[in-house]
Amino acid sequence: MKQSTLFAAMGLAVAGFSAPSAAETAAPAADAIVIPAPPKGKGEVVFFRSGTFIGGGISCAVSEGGKKVSSLPPGEYFIAVADPRKHSYAVSSEVTNSLNLEVEADEVQYADCHVKMGILAGRPVLAPATVEAFTAQSHKGLKMVSASRMGEGALRPDGTTSSATAPAATPAAPK
Repeated sequence: MKQSTLFAAMGLAVAGFSAPSAAETAAPAADAIVIPAPPKGKGEVVFFRSGTFIGGGISCAVSEGGKKVSSLPPGEYFIAVADPRKHSYAVSSEVTNSLNLEVEADEVQYADCHVKMGILAGRPVLAPATVEAFTAQSHKGLKMVSASRMGEGALRPDGTTSSATAPAATPAAPK
């Protein structure tokens, strides 16, 4: 009896480590969000926030140099168009949390805002992220922040920024 249990456990373990199916290695799903290339000579930072209930009432308003870039409600994302140089993006509640990035021309970087436990309330935290993390969240229904919640430097749904004189590439809507 012990031997058959051992073989059954080994079979389950091997099944869990099998090669991915063709469906798992296929091209991105149709609901994936496609981030446009940055305008020539500029870089982009894609800020996103999962749609979880935890910390949903805590603001993740992203600012740079004291100016609002965009609010970031749960389950939403926005794209900051930036000049190539060092940037320090911040979110705050009880305390201020900053994310320092070196933005390079024609490069797209990703940042995640999540809420951690604070003394009196949750506190927003910005952290570097990957395109894979963004893609995983996009499959869970991320949507672009509405233009009315965006500040200076955020790429709007119509492809413009508040400081842009010409339209940037327009983000592709999920199918």
